[in-house]
Amino acid sequence: MIVGLIIACEVAFWVLLAAGLAFRYVFRMPRLGLALLLCEPLLELVLFAVTAIDLKNGAEPDWRHGLAAVYIGFTVGLGHSTVRWADARVAHRFAGGPPPVRPPEYGRARAVHEWKVAGRWTLAALVAVALLQAAAWYVGADGETGSLRAWQLRMLWVIGINLVIAGSYTLFPKAVPQAVPQAETKA
Repeated sequence: MIVGLIIACEVAFWVLLAAGLAFRYVFRMPRLGLALLLCEPLLELVLFAVTAIDLKNGAEPDWRHGLAAVYIGFTVGLGHSTVRWADARVAHRFAGGPPPVRPPEYGRARAVHEWKVAGRWTLAALVAVALLQAAAWYVGADGETGSLRAWQLRMLWVIGINLVIAGSYTLFPKAVPQAVPQAETKA
């Protein structure tokens, strides 16, 4: 049941995003579009409540409960940037907005961009770790929490990988390519 709800929440996230942006830009109803976009956090609250109720009713915590916590964490950490990304593209395509800003490719600007990305992923993973820890405390010492601890370890890997990627752009910045002078042609 939990996995089905996670899938339903993911589908509903994209449906609400598409509907919100369509009403905002295509149908020129920005308030209704904003209202639909603001409904998205309700999906995570429903998933959180159902997961807590499932555990309260005696379900043994397993990978599904861990996945629910990870999904909620990733939505908290990455959901807003995903909405901003889609909003910029739809505004450009349907409302004459400016072209979406591409991330910088070189030097310090790229390193700063990568640290911001790593920060969002780290926030997502930390929220997931906190929810997993809360679930472990909720189940108590008598319950089997091994699968929840395994998800926490995976989230620490997510943090580590993102920090390594951002750090690599800081330590080894990609240099701006030098313009190759063209040979003068004789007429």
